[in-house]
Amino acid sequence: MTNPRNILIVRTDRIGDVVLTLPLAQIIKKHFPDSRITILLREYTKSLASNNPFVDEIITLKAENENQLSTLIKNIGQLKNKYDTSIAASPSFTIALILFFSKIKMRIGSGYRWYSFLFNKRIYEHRKSGEKHELEYNMRMLRTIGINEDVSEKNVSFYLHISKESEQYADKLLKSLSVDEKEKIIICHPGSGGSAVDLPVTKFKELVMMLAHKLKYNILITGSDKEQKLCEQLIVNDKTKNAAGKMNLEQLTAVINKSELVIANSTGPIHIAAALGKKVVGFYPKIPSCSPRRWGPYTTKKLIYTPEIDCKICTRKQCERLNCMNSINIQKVFADIKNILEK
Repeated sequence: MTNPRNILIVRTDRIGDVVLTLPLAQIIKKHFPDSRITILLREYTKSLASNNPFVDEIITLKAENENQLSTLIKNIGQLKNKYDTSIAASPSFTIALILFFSKIKMRIGSGYRWYSFLFNKRIYEHRKSGEKHELEYNMRMLRTIGINEDVSEKNVSFYLHISKESEQYADKLLKSLSVDEKEKIIICHPGSGGSAVDLPVTKFKELVMMLAHKLKYNILITGSDKEQKLCEQLIVNDKTKNAAGKMNLEQLTAVINKSELVIANSTGPIHIAAALGKKVVGFYPKIPSCSPRRWGPYTTKKLIYTPEIDCKICTRKQCERLNCMNSINIQKVFADIKNILEK
C-alpha cells in the first residue's frame, strides 16, 4: 500500500465529537511525517483545531441549504482532486456524497449505513453498542492505512490552543461578573443540547448549593444563549455567577482553562475540560449509545456518576420514564468532589 500523503479527516458534528477526533492528527503524523493533514469541520467548532501543530489546514463545511445541490457542489469544489485519503469519523449521506464526488481515492467510512457503497474502505463496527470509547473507535479507523496504535487516558494528547484574544476576553468576563480573584473556579454546565439524558436541574441545584455554601470557590454557571434561564436556576448566592450566552466556543475554552474543576452532563465542554487537563465530574445515563464507556471524558482526572437504579436493557425512553438520573446521590457526589479538590 502506498503511504497516504494528503489526508482529510472529516468530523462535521458536535463539539465533543471533534475533540475526540483531534488525536488522530498526531498519530498519523507520527507514522507518516511527510503527510499533509486537513480537517473538515463545521464553522462553530473550527477553533478546536486552530493552531494544532499536526493539522496543516482547516476547511469548514459550507452548510447553507446543506442538502441542496448548489451547496453540495460548493463543498465538492473545495475538496476535489486534493486528497488521496479521507477518514469520515462520523459520516452522513451528504458527507459520503461529497467525498465520493471529490474523487478521493481511498474513502474510509462505516460499512453499516445504506450509503456505505460510497466508501471503498469500510469499517464494520457498531458504535451504538458502546463497547469502546468514541476516541478508540476513531483510532481503529487508522488501521485501514496501516496504523495499529492504541491510545489510553494516560498518553493521549489533544493540543487545544487558546488564543491571546480569548484569554483576554476570559479575564474581562470574569472581572465583569465580579469573580473573586483570590478563589479558584468551579464551572457547572447543566445543559447538554439533548445529546443524552441529563441530571435533573433540581439535582444540579442541590449540588450547587453545597458547593457554594460549603467550599471556598467561585461557582461559574455556563451554557448557551438558549440556556440562560436554565442556568439562572442555579444562581443560589453571590458566589454563583451566570455566564450563559456570554461566550463563543473559543472564549468558553479559555474560561474552562482558568478553572479548577468542570461539572457537566454528557456534553462538549466536559471533553474540552478533559482535553485541557482539568478535573471533571460527569453525569451519564446507562444507555449504551451514550454511556460513559463510549462518551465519558477521556482523562484519568474524572468522577463519573450513572443512575443507581439497576435497570436492564436500558433505553432512552425507559431512562426518561423511570427518571433514572434522579437516583444519583448528590451527597456522595459532593463528598467525592470535596475529596479530589483537597488532593
